[in-house]
Amino acid sequence: MLLRQVLRRGLQSFCHRLGLCVSRHPVFFLTVPAVLTITFGLSVLNHFQPEGDLERLVAPSHSLAKIERSLAGSLFPLDQSKSQLYSDLHTPGRYGRLILLSQPGDNILLHAEGILQTHRAVLEMKDGRNSFIGHQLGGVVEVPNSKDQRVKSARAIQITYYLQTYGSATQDLLGEKWENEFCKLMRKLQEEHQELQLYHLASFSLWRDFHKSSILARSKVLVSLVLILTTATLSSSMKDCLRSKPFLGLLGVLTVCISLITAAGIFFITDGKYNSTLLGIPFFAMGHGTKGVFELLSGWRRTRENLPFKDRVADAYSDVMVTYTMTSSLYLITFGMGASPFTNLEAVKVFCQNMCVSILLNYFYIFSFFGSCLVFAGQLEQNRYHSIFCCKIPSAEYLDRKPVWFQTVMSDGHQQTSHHETNPYQHHFVQHFLREHYNEWITNIYVKPFVVILYLIYSSFSFMGCLQISDRANTINLLASDSPSVSYAMVQQKYFSNYSPVIGFYVYEPLQYWNSSVQEDLRRLCSGFTAMSWVEQYYQFLKVSNISASNKSDFISVLQSSFLKKPEFQHFRNDIIFSKAGDESNIIASRLYLVARTSRDKQKEVIEVLEKLRPLSLSKSIRFIVFNPSFVFMDQYGLSVTVPVLIAGFGVLLVLILTFFLVIHPLGNFWLILSVTSIELGVLGLMTLWNVDMDCISILCLIYTLNFAIDHCAPLLYTFVLATEHTRTQCIKISLQEHGTAILQNITCFLIGLVPLLFVPSNLTFTLFKCLLLTGGCTLLHCFVILPVFLTFFPPSKKHHKKKKRAKRKEREEIECIEIQENPDHVTTV
Repeated sequence: MLLRQVLRRGLQSFCHRLGLCVSRHPVFFLTVPAVLTITFGLSVLNHFQPEGDLERLVAPSHSLAKIERSLAGSLFPLDQSKSQLYSDLHTPGRYGRLILLSQPGDNILLHAEGILQTHRAVLEMKDGRNSFIGHQLGGVVEVPNSKDQRVKSARAIQITYYLQTYGSATQDLLGEKWENEFCKLMRKLQEEHQELQLYHLASFSLWRDFHKSSILARSKVLVSLVLILTTATLSSSMKDCLRSKPFLGLLGVLTVCISLITAAGIFFITDGKYNSTLLGIPFFAMGHGTKGVFELLSGWRRTRENLPFKDRVADAYSDVMVTYTMTSSLYLITFGMGASPFTNLEAVKVFCQNMCVSILLNYFYIFSFFGSCLVFAGQLEQNRYHSIFCCKIPSAEYLDRKPVWFQTVMSDGHQQTSHHETNPYQHHFVQHFLREHYNEWITNIYVKPFVVILYLIYSSFSFMGCLQISDRANTINLLASDSPSVSYAMVQQKYFSNYSPVIGFYVYEPLQYWNSSVQEDLRRLCSGFTAMSWVEQYYQFLKVSNISASNKSDFISVLQSSFLKKPEFQHFRNDIIFSKAGDESNIIASRLYLVARTSRDKQKEVIEVLEKLRPLSLSKSIRFIVFNPSFVFMDQYGLSVTVPVLIAGFGVLLVLILTFFLVIHPLGNFWLILSVTSIELGVLGLMTLWNVDMDCISILCLIYTLNFAIDHCAPLLYTFVLATEHTRTQCIKISLQEHGTAILQNITCFLIGLVPLLFVPSNLTFTLFKCLLLTGGCTLLHCFVILPVFLTFFPPSKKHHKKKKRAKRKEREEIECIEIQENPDHVTTV
């Protein structure tokens, strides 16, 4: 208890001295941040560079799939196998994909001429690379009662053109040029063939449409800034022209903006590359920075007006900056853990690194730049200058002789202050509403049962959503919603979801293929798949030709001299690696191709196939790996997206537990843990019910939710547990009066700033809007509805404060009685 009081008073004393330092040297603390912003802000223009590798950002950094890709690439190099469709399964390379879709009720097979014209146009493109193709039918209807599964009609056909780039930089540039021409050609052919719908995709399409979100969001982010500036300015205003602080609200938002510019400059100077996930940083930093701005304004209003403005600034710092320092530290801890090596997603790691720098600069700019602005505003108020026009406010006698409009504009609030209200700041419209109306309503005994029912409903939906969490690695969630990549993916999912991607099955050790037990193991492993395999074709060839190859020499001799020389089987040469020792040949590695039958949720089933096949490679006598380029994005994705939130949550929990008996009050920390847990689970469950997948954006929002909840609940709870009123109801009223205005101002600015994101045609910004809207809404619900009611039911008890006050009153009465007995002739003086 003593240690807690000493630590708290020490922090308050430090913040008080910091406030005095800022108030005595405001020009210095105003100039230094401005110079830093100008210096680093210019570097944004000179060093700006976008991230060009989408896989590096959104695929797990450490995964078995990348190791398997390297092994597959070393066994079957690209430049040695470019004649057939499935020869480059270990890398997507350069490609162009095309889906031709017929009109509803039509048959794509009846449009063969249009399909062939499109195909010939692609092959005859200028500057095109040599390509090989593969095609696939979608929306197939089979002939009824057909034994050989003949196709009656199909709705769509998919054609893929792989390019021979061989990994060379020059050929890669030519391939990129070919892909650009391919996309232009598809748009041109769409106009010529109105009876068909053409959907195209190239290897760079995902990267281009990922960065398109940033381009589309530029104007909307500026609109958000204007809305936040307007809301902050209006919410900081009063009818009292002396004590109104509209420019401080405006300058507070601008303080956060220039701190973000400085953070961006530092990021680009250190060779950082921009990606669209960083769009969330301005909103994240604004939610924390403006909270500090509004808390300092509320702290200023709580100071005594008869003090010099420098002492008032120092008192505001000692009142506010202790809690703000603690919440900023928790931001650094949670996002610092998100930037740690434990995080397996590069996009999350880069975002968290930037967020840590932004929060650190945000804190510095709030107490320096905005603190200096508060000093100048306090000096104007002390000298009785108008808060907007900066002119001297005339005397009351002079105002009485002027028109009503002049009195309204120049009134300093003396006429509004009644005889029992000595604090003119009580007339701020938000504070007046909370004190006179809301506090009495929310603590009414008839309202409390409905709040309890509301919380039970909230908990039920949250729990129901948490049971339905999905962690699908859907890259579409990061793309612009009206982009060609999204259109292509939606059509492909609808018409080509019956089969999985072609999975490469790589046997990387010598195997006795002629042995019947090995043949049986291969058949068992491939059961349930549609196999495209040289092994199956060779066994069929031996059976049809009536050739016996039950030993090694016969098996390899017939394979090399007869099977692989036939034209229809020559392409299998790329799938077998021979080694020669003297006159004897050996098969040291080979590969097969597997396709699994899937339903509409293809991705989930492919992950299940991957998880089932990998353990078999360790338990069976056959040593193999399975790989497809999409595995790089799917492998361990569920674990990769949940680990950052778990680490951040564990960090917050650990810090709050360790400070249980050090900071302010242990019950305050206990209530804070419960509140943050309730808000976090509420956001997680409700966003799942709102069809938000667990991708890197939603994970970052969940980390932010932890901090946003602490930011707003901590001051309210600590003021409550430290209050010395007789009842819990009176204590919660005091908490809402002191911090309710700042909380309401900040969450209102935060939510209004999110509105323009709703009009950005991008899945990334829409996910950001959903998650942050739930974060702000759940926090607002807890601060103004749930906590004010539940804190009146549960500990901490306020009876000991009541007993102390009674003891003091009784002691005072006894002292008065003694004085009366000693001086019976001077009762009136007592």
